[in-house]
Amino acid sequence: MQLDAPGRPLQQVWREALPVPGPGQVRLRVRACGVCRTDLHIVDGELAHPGPPVVPGHEVVGTVSALGEGVDGLAPGERVGVPWLGWTCGRCAHCRAGRENLCERARFTGWQIAGGYAEHVVADARYVFRLPARYTDDAAAPLLCAGLIGWRAYAMAGDAPRLGVYGFGAAAHLIAQVAVAQRREVYAFTRPGDVAAQRLARELGATWAGGSDEAAPVALDAALIFAPVGALVPVALRAVRAGGTVVCAGIHMSDIPSFPYALLWGERRLLSVANLTRADGEAFLRVAAEVPLRVHTVPYALADADRALADLRAGRFAGAAVLHPPASA
Repeated sequence: MQLDAPGRPLQQVWREALPVPGPGQVRLRVRACGVCRTDLHIVDGELAHPGPPVVPGHEVVGTVSALGEGVDGLAPGERVGVPWLGWTCGRCAHCRAGRENLCERARFTGWQIAGGYAEHVVADARYVFRLPARYTDDAAAPLLCAGLIGWRAYAMAGDAPRLGVYGFGAAAHLIAQVAVAQRREVYAFTRPGDVAAQRLARELGATWAGGSDEAAPVALDAALIFAPVGALVPVALRAVRAGGTVVCAGIHMSDIPSFPYALLWGERRLLSVANLTRADGEAFLRVAAEVPLRVHTVPYALADADRALADLRAGRFAGAAVLHPPASA
């Protein structure tokens, strides 16, 4: 499925020849691909279109089907996952400092690199992860972005006993379970009136769940914002105690409205999450192997990718949508 220009429906494109992995690359037969809000930002033009047609999808679960020259440590038939960060230079100051998520020349799966809305995909072998065996393909797919970004945001919040989560979608419903397993209190803020998401939050162990238009019932130690709504920043700052942290965890957010300095004062911190590192992936997948995460997914055929994106845009489901290529792929 290919995006020729923002705002247009995805196009089915058929190619007779399989993609050939170059040096340091692997080819995967796609088994499942999660639908992420970042895909929606690309399709809607909120992230700049790179020029050539885009094959979205960066929560890719697949089986290794071919190895490029120089690839070690992977074998045909292995199940692996491909995340958002798809390539880094390894030479810039950020890469050398272990902050490859800020690489000045980074390329991203499903944006500058053809992604998983496809039957086959080629990926940099450095940026694929082995997946915990306990998860099905559908359950593993959202771990590769929703889980990873949730984990990085969670780590940035530090040791917060009371954690607020704004926007209870794919990322929040995963990291909330990690927080509960680590004996933290979770307060879930959903779209106003989204009873289904609030019910899911409570089922997953949240201490409290309500709309984002409701005041927090207690002072929070930290808040994670997954909804791409800038107006939630002053709301979250108001909810955290002095010395607390607010983490903006989306790659795109609407403008943040002005707010009184008093909301930031008291040594509150306002941070953003940018992408992820391989270390994030390895750390989170170790946790996911130990904590039996309940991954709430909604299946769609690959040909129905536009419908999945529309349903995500409208908030018609809780959890994560997952695309399936044809069984014969």
